[in-house]
Amino acid sequence: MTGTTAPHAPDAPTPSAQVDRFVHDRLPPAEQWPRLHYDLPGLPLQGQLNLVEELLDKAPQRGWGHRPLLRSAQLTLSYTEVRERVDRMANWLCREAGLQSGHRVLLRGGNSIGMALAWLAVVKAGGIAVASMPLLRARELGDIIDKAQPALALCDVRLRDELAQAQAEHPVLRRIVCFGSPDDPADLGVLAASQPAHFTPCPTAATDVALLAFTSGTTGRPKAAVHTHRDVLMACEAWPRHVLRATPDDIVLGSPPLAFTFGLGGLLVFPMWAGASVYFPDAGYTPESMVRTIQAVGATICYTAPTFYRQMAPVAQALGVPTLRTCVSAGEALPEATRQMWRSATGLELTDGIGATEMFHIFISSPADDVRRSAHGTAIGRVVPGYVARVVDDAGHERPRGQVGKLTVTGLTGCRYLDEPRQQQYVKAGWNYPGDAFVEDDDGYFYYQARDDDMIITAGYNVGGPEVEDALMRHPAVAECAVIGVPDAERGMVVKAFCVLRPGQVGDEALVRALQEHVKASIAPYKYPRQIEFRSSLPRTETGKLQRFKLRNPTP
Repeated sequence: MTGTTAPHAPDAPTPSAQVDRFVHDRLPPAEQWPRLHYDLPGLPLQGQLNLVEELLDKAPQRGWGHRPLLRSAQLTLSYTEVRERVDRMANWLCREAGLQSGHRVLLRGGNSIGMALAWLAVVKAGGIAVASMPLLRARELGDIIDKAQPALALCDVRLRDELAQAQAEHPVLRRIVCFGSPDDPADLGVLAASQPAHFTPCPTAATDVALLAFTSGTTGRPKAAVHTHRDVLMACEAWPRHVLRATPDDIVLGSPPLAFTFGLGGLLVFPMWAGASVYFPDAGYTPESMVRTIQAVGATICYTAPTFYRQMAPVAQALGVPTLRTCVSAGEALPEATRQMWRSATGLELTDGIGATEMFHIFISSPADDVRRSAHGTAIGRVVPGYVARVVDDAGHERPRGQVGKLTVTGLTGCRYLDEPRQQQYVKAGWNYPGDAFVEDDDGYFYYQARDDDMIITAGYNVGGPEVEDALMRHPAVAECAVIGVPDAERGMVVKAFCVLRPGQVGDEALVRALQEHVKASIAPYKYPRQIEFRSSLPRTETGKLQRFKLRNPTP
């Protein structure tokens, strides 16, 4: 076991300020809740807490009032200017849109200043932010509406059509107000501009709900994770303080959507906690545009997925990224080949981490100057202060160091699903089970093996798909790949690889044999893929996570 376990009790509970009890009434029974412990010194454990008041309204007290917070090509807003816009928007929500504390508000937009302002205004007013991924279609938006029951949606005008279609089929969503069209008198920014420039934050209890975060759907139907004002602030006190170590001089950018907790933390909440600023592009990034934007704005911290770093590497090597100092990789397993490619191109070591929507953000990670390589591979890192992690067997007993088992975590945050029978699968005896197989070494470094259901047992051997993927991606013909186990009468399962080739490569039997021999020469021969299928692309979520379940169970 790694970490500390002595719990520290918060101040006496403050009565909830959320008059709409929809979410509170649909939380799991208390016996299914995760164990939370607050044993780090100096934690802000007040009973009354409004997250936006803490991060935004108190910025001038910390000397950040006139420092930039939100940036784009057209606009830069200081902390004070963001507060004024958020307050006007919160006033409009409460006075004109009828928002009451505890109401869910559906937010639909890409990464933009408008989306950030809307999120902050909803939470400051005591509402519950329900952010949705920009690429979701009407049917998927309908599933979110059914689950969260929002009456109001704030939507980027460019994304209105699918939401309007979902509204027609789910009339519980009564009103859609768009942002991003400043010449339209019905635009949210225009409507809010006439409101007072001061808003008294809703006096939410620390345990009141700030957001519903829908999981990214790597295993099928998304679930809604519930996070309180305290949960998000506690997440700020963990990985950002002890691993990221951002400063007010940092300029942050990245590709994860704000609707994904990796993006919400990295590209809004954590910069605010540190007094830093965040840059939002006019449109989504390509690998080349991200490198050029890093150059143009002098970005110092970047967040994106391993696949993107791999694609950015040759561009970064050609153009240079002199201001960049911290590069955070998360969302999926980081192959060693990608880590080495990025280091060779930029001189920078990637900061890896594993988190979960259910836990809000990263709970195992190490800074770039603490990368551990061993016979187990390259470690993701050590448990982040504020959390405890164990590697256990199927019965929940801790496994000896060096042996593969299931990861379990407790700490400052934990999983509570909204009205979801799968709660009991994620939380067992107070421990969160993120669904990952790990090895912990004698020094407390954790090595990712695979998702629990991605471990391949072939002829009695355990094979982790990511290790085979890393070996394959070291071959010059392979652009990206995914590895799963498929049933086999003789061996129980065999390793199967799905490979996307680089331009000019031909996926024929000769290349199959070449790839198999390459893997045999790179790792233990029994791990080589006995089946290889070439694809033009791999199924991924909008956040870049590989959807292996679609490879295991392809739709007709």
